[in-house]
Amino acid sequence: MIRRTTIQNELVLDAVKQLQNHPTADEVYELVQATHPNISKGTVYRNLNRLAEEGKIRKIEIPDGPDRFDHDCTNHYHVRCCKCGRAFDVDMETVSDLTQKVKNTHGFEFLDYDIIFKGICPDCRKNDAYTHGNER
Repeated sequence: MIRRTTIQNELVLDAVKQLQNHPTADEVYELVQATHPNISKGTVYRNLNRLAEEGKIRKIEIPDGPDRFDHDCTNHYHVRCCKCGRAFDVDMETVSDLTQKVKNTHGFEFLDYDIIFKGICPDCRKNDAYTHGNER
């Protein structure tokens, strides 16, 4: 089924590209709503999911956190800050044949994967150091 591109679709795609920080749906909604106050949150959410299904953006499903969206659709890895929840790209080469290297003991057909590392971002480490430094 061919879907036509709508103005709302373009607004949401432009917002994800503009933010470039792996935004949540709420962050995309806030940016779009600032210039188009009549757009609904549901419209933004539907368009984010549609764009991800079409491969125009990448949906990053974060365990124990809100999904995030990436304008970069190439295979790459992410790291999520355990303190603030933000997600960042990991600068490393991907393992090109990773799905072939997985020991398939359950009979799956592997289609894709997302690898998300956990860590603490520099801002949170700096704030932690500042907070802990003032407690002494």
